[in-house]
Amino acid sequence: MLHQRVVGGDASALGEVHDRLYPLVLGLAMRVTRDRVVAEDIVQEVFVTFWERPLAFDPDRGSLRSWLATIAHRRAVDHVRTEERHRVSALGPRMAEPEPSPLEDWVLAADEAARVRVAVSKLPGGLREAIELAYYRGRTYRQAAEELGLPEGTVKSRIRLGLRRLADELAEKEV
Repeated sequence: MLHQRVVGGDASALGEVHDRLYPLVLGLAMRVTRDRVVAEDIVQEVFVTFWERPLAFDPDRGSLRSWLATIAHRRAVDHVRTEERHRVSALGPRMAEPEPSPLEDWVLAADEAARVRVAVSKLPGGLREAIELAYYRGRTYRQAAEELGLPEGTVKSRIRLGLRRLADELAEKEV
């Protein structure tokens, strides 16, 4: 098993993992960041993390492929969020605001936002809290889990279920 070989310090095993999973990890990072140079940096960070801490991967919880893809996705999302914060702070609050849209677009957007707020408010407490932390306060799954004092997997499940219920609720209103 490649994982055990990496745990034992076998650099050729890491090379095999890299050769097999590089396209997946790079593709995921590029899809999120839309920047090949940044994506390549993320790929390197992911494989260095695996080399330095191979025991962080638990084969009983999933595949190495999924684990590396998850790390790549999280790093890419963190990068995008950091870049957005830097862009907004560099431009200042007035420059970061979008240009005003026509009145009709604004009214439609406000109506849609109100529908979403009402639908979110109808969610059961646990689902609502998880959705609000992730989407209104920009928390990662891990941060939301820490704030709620719950396992990360529970928060992910609540967000998925909450989003499904929101989609159903909003679809009913359109019909």
